[in-house]
Amino acid sequence: MTDTFTFLPKRKRVDVQTLFTCLLPIGLLASPLSAETTFELSGKVEVEATVFQEEGQFTGQDYQENGSFAVEPEFYWGWNDDYDSITFKPFVRVDAQDEERSHVDIRELLWTHVTDDWEFRVGISKVFWGVTEFNHLIDIINQSDTVDSFDGEEKLGQPMIVASKVTDMGIFDAYVLPGFRERTFAGEDGRFRSGFVVNTDNATYEDEDEEQHIDFALRWSHSVDVFDFGLYGFQGTDRAPILRSATKNGTTVLQPHYQQITQFGLDAQATIDSWLLKLEAIATSSDDQEDYTASQAGFEYTFYGIADSLVDFGLLLEYGWDERGEEASSIAQNDVYLGGRFTLNDTSDTAILFGMSYDNDHHSKTALLEASQRLNDYWSAALDASIIIAEDSQDSFLTSLDKDDRISLTLERFF
Repeated sequence: MTDTFTFLPKRKRVDVQTLFTCLLPIGLLASPLSAETTFELSGKVEVEATVFQEEGQFTGQDYQENGSFAVEPEFYWGWNDDYDSITFKPFVRVDAQDEERSHVDIRELLWTHVTDDWEFRVGISKVFWGVTEFNHLIDIINQSDTVDSFDGEEKLGQPMIVASKVTDMGIFDAYVLPGFRERTFAGEDGRFRSGFVVNTDNATYEDEDEEQHIDFALRWSHSVDVFDFGLYGFQGTDRAPILRSATKNGTTVLQPHYQQITQFGLDAQATIDSWLLKLEAIATSSDDQEDYTASQAGFEYTFYGIADSLVDFGLLLEYGWDERGEEASSIAQNDVYLGGRFTLNDTSDTAILFGMSYDNDHHSKTALLEASQRLNDYWSAALDASIIIAEDSQDSFLTSLDKDDRISLTLERFF
């Protein structure tokens, strides 16, 4: 095995020699040689077509149509009555316009060992934390793959060593994260970017270990009556970089800088009849910037069986706040989100989510629509649309996206 494991593009390298040197041997020793093994292969192939309302406003964005192809197989190997397993999930996307969006990633390569009240995981995986719908403040373990999904919902695989303990007082998770993943950004020919391209080839770091810095996290989650909640502490490299102006070949670009942070977070949800009350809150400190707190809170109220049908409708309302105000790097510094979710409860699993956000400081508005339906046992379709209205020129981020209104159709073939 080589000294480094390379994620494509080549500029993103993570030294995980120790991680993978011990992955297979530990897994194999965890069960007797005579144990029955199982193997499963599944996954999906995806074709995406996107139409923009108009050409972009920056160099390289002189197009209105784009297409991409993605494949994500999943290999599962289990033994010891599935108390031990290895999951391998690679991901490949090829984009017609943006070479930065054409990329390869390992979403998961994980050995899992389960006992009666312990679970151990070693490898690469994805972990999701959060309860709110429109902005996930506390979801800090994995890096956002923003070229694959602009809204940050898609994540890059993260090297990790995890020990989880199940007790009567809740679940305790301890994370060691040996290796940092840089955030992906659209290239010169990509949409959903500012007027300055982000130079991902030359990121800087506060810590001298750079992407080899080892991060740590502890989380406690529990359920009491109608309440589900979690508390965590994180120390390590901030997943959201500070973008600084720099020069590359005589051209102004943005250079990512990754600082060290200490962050504490809370997520809580209360289920009371038809109500879901939701809260995410963080407190973050660093040496480079002032300490700050931020929160996302709201509710979802569901009307079941509308007009004596099988259709349910959920009304969503959330508010995002950041103590830093207009200086915040987050777009949800003083924003209201209103939306709705239709669930048809049919054999095709049809679901429709729509929403709109309003920035109280800059008066910018965004609207979204997400609809999905299973066509048969092997095919599904999804429709995504977004509209951005940046009325305040001082809101430089959304102003740069003002011509990126789009609609996307995705067909997925499962196997």
